[in-house]
Amino acid sequence: MKRLFFLLSCLLLPATCLHAENVESLNLEDDKYPGYSMPRTQVIPLRDTSNAKQYELYIKLPENYQEDSDMTYPVIYFTDAVWHIEVLSAAHEYLLPESILVGISWQQDSDAELVAQYGAHASRFSDYSHWDKANPNHPKLKFGGAEKHLAFIRKDVLPFVQKHYRTQPDKRSYFGYSLGGGFGAYILLNQPDTFQNYILGSPSVKLFTEGDPKRFNRAELKQTNIFIAHGDLEENRAEDIKAFIAKFEQSAQQPIQLRYKVISGDHSTAFPETAIESIRWLKERFGAD
Repeated sequence: MKRLFFLLSCLLLPATCLHAENVESLNLEDDKYPGYSMPRTQVIPLRDTSNAKQYELYIKLPENYQEDSDMTYPVIYFTDAVWHIEVLSAAHEYLLPESILVGISWQQDSDAELVAQYGAHASRFSDYSHWDKANPNHPKLKFGGAEKHLAFIRKDVLPFVQKHYRTQPDKRSYFGYSLGGGFGAYILLNQPDTFQNYILGSPSVKLFTEGDPKRFNRAELKQTNIFIAHGDLEENRAEDIKAFIAKFEQSAQQPIQLRYKVISGDHSTAFPETAIESIRWLKERFGAD
């Protein structure tokens, strides 16, 4: 037995060494090794027709989209596309595969100085914020662009997707997290008919609870479904969210369904489970198998 093991070792050793040499000789910075592309996912440039700002849509189609030309699909729109597409794609693939994902990117032609200081996501501070008060710690950032960004979604994004893809306009959903969740709350209270289902992950909603209470009495709110969640370690945000929910409960125009969920974790670590649980909730709403 020992002689057999020795013989096999001698035979395998050259191959092992050759494999090691091949691996060590690889130049992993060489451009000939392409990056990974998510299957069935397109990146479509789209310009805001009101101000010429450039964005991108990350559109992931169902597996059988090309095979069944008569089938239409619900659409899940989400902000912070680059940050969220991987987790949402995985949840969507297993829980709600017969739907289309549409991620809306950050502005692609933002001021180079802002991008250098704050990163590629610099535009989200303006696009997703509904307050125009300047931040003295960040004097270069502009806030209060939510109204214009919502107009871009309604006038450009939704019509583009409906024109070029087989969608179900009565099953549009929004997913936003953190600042994107707050933007979703803004859409809900100002143009609730933009989407039928709103997923608000760890949103900042304090200003809404202190604002005009009439916005919680819009008749269109009766046609919406809301999923709102936060981490159990976000104690300050939790109180604001509970006050936000109470406004709906006190309103005569209550949503069809309002699901409130506390996720284990802080503002960052609660995100993955929020994504999964919210897609599971959508599956229930759509009555998917």
